[in-house]
Amino acid sequence: MPSMAKYLTTALVATMLVLPAHVRAQDSKTVPSSTAEMQLSFAPLVKRTSGAVVNVYAERVVERRASPFAGDPFFEQFFGQQLPNRTEKQSSLGSGVIVTASGLVVTNNHVIDGADDIKVALADGREFSSKVLLKDDRIDLAVLKIDAKEEFPVLPLGNSDATEVGDLVLAIGNPFGVGQTVTSGIVSALARNQVTQGDFGFFIQTDASINPGNSGGALMNMGGELIGINTAIFSRGGGSNGIGFAIPANLVRVFLAAAEKGDTSFQRPYVGATFDPVTSEVAEALGLKRARGALVVSVVKDGPAEKAGIEPGQVVTAVNGIEVEHPDALGYRLTTAGIGKSAKLTLIDKGKEKTATIALDTAPETAPRDERLLEGRNPFAGATVANLSPKLADELRMPTSTAGVVIVEVKRNSPAARVGFQPKDIIMSLNGTEMTSTADVERALEDNPGFWRLEIVRDGQRIRQFLR
Repeated sequence: MPSMAKYLTTALVATMLVLPAHVRAQDSKTVPSSTAEMQLSFAPLVKRTSGAVVNVYAERVVERRASPFAGDPFFEQFFGQQLPNRTEKQSSLGSGVIVTASGLVVTNNHVIDGADDIKVALADGREFSSKVLLKDDRIDLAVLKIDAKEEFPVLPLGNSDATEVGDLVLAIGNPFGVGQTVTSGIVSALARNQVTQGDFGFFIQTDASINPGNSGGALMNMGGELIGINTAIFSRGGGSNGIGFAIPANLVRVFLAAAEKGDTSFQRPYVGATFDPVTSEVAEALGLKRARGALVVSVVKDGPAEKAGIEPGQVVTAVNGIEVEHPDALGYRLTTAGIGKSAKLTLIDKGKEKTATIALDTAPETAPRDERLLEGRNPFAGATVANLSPKLADELRMPTSTAGVVIVEVKRNSPAARVGFQPKDIIMSLNGTEMTSTADVERALEDNPGFWRLEIVRDGQRIRQFLR
């Protein structure tokens, strides 16, 4: 039936010509249709790109106490420090990706966290020392600079927003320290949240095998572009079960730009509002067709959200025309939009769609932090306190709407430590007097009444306690 085949081919081409360009681009992805296509190899792509994936060796010195009483002032006063503490070296192995010819390497923060010495080993066997330019435990990313003046192979950053479920991908890393390994799979899902214990929740999910040692390695598309940094797996036995997660390249791009600018910390946009997921019950109550988006719970006075006209009860459904599935996705979209820019939010308000433009800036320090180390004969001795502001709250991983006096540090074996005070405890009142500043706390402690009626907030719960 050659004539029928010719007719079908002609009809298909004619149909493709009248389809919109973006539909034709999506339809250009095809499944293998012949034995020859099934025998195609990833080898040329791997040869071209694998040199940019490196091993990251992190070494840290850990102090082992020779006695459980070592470091205790009472014990050392009477018995002296008779047993010296021992130190030992611990090393960890991960992966990384060279993203600039000058030798900038992107990896996971948990690979190098706490390391005293970090070495980068290339696929050709060469090793280099490196230093950390920027790291952030919230999004689990770090940028290293290789200590060498030469040009390195680079894996270019791709547009992770162009990634679709079902796309073929390769994962490259060093699982279990066996050496550089390449695995293949597909993109299983997008915008996954609640994957790690951090506060970042927007991952690419893949079934390409990812194992311990792959952390910080590359998730690559068929164009030879980096679309994600492999970060986490779901596993009960420590090995790959076909559910791996990668941080999208578009977030890596923003983080890398901050490192190249010389920023000492990674700042995310301050919104001045809190959000909750849209559950099926909330969607039904608000008359929404789908349980998707970010429900505005509260808005900070004079914050960016209030200035943009955003109000509690509204639902954010899209940022710059891209749908948001949950509050974590909203945070991701605003972060990748970039500090100093603005974002157009699509909102559902009382059943009607509207838009609002919000300015994206860093969290302000509305009150001077005025850090003070508390001393004297009182339960807070040994604690360092500061005045909360949106900026400090963001640094402490607390809700940016939180206000008051917060404990930022507690000295080991101090009275404050023995009482049980912890960093991020908010001091609400002392002996019935409200505490609004660090100066208030210091003045209240100078009175030394002999007993203390305390009220603090920890993780959103009020705790009242009496001490003598």
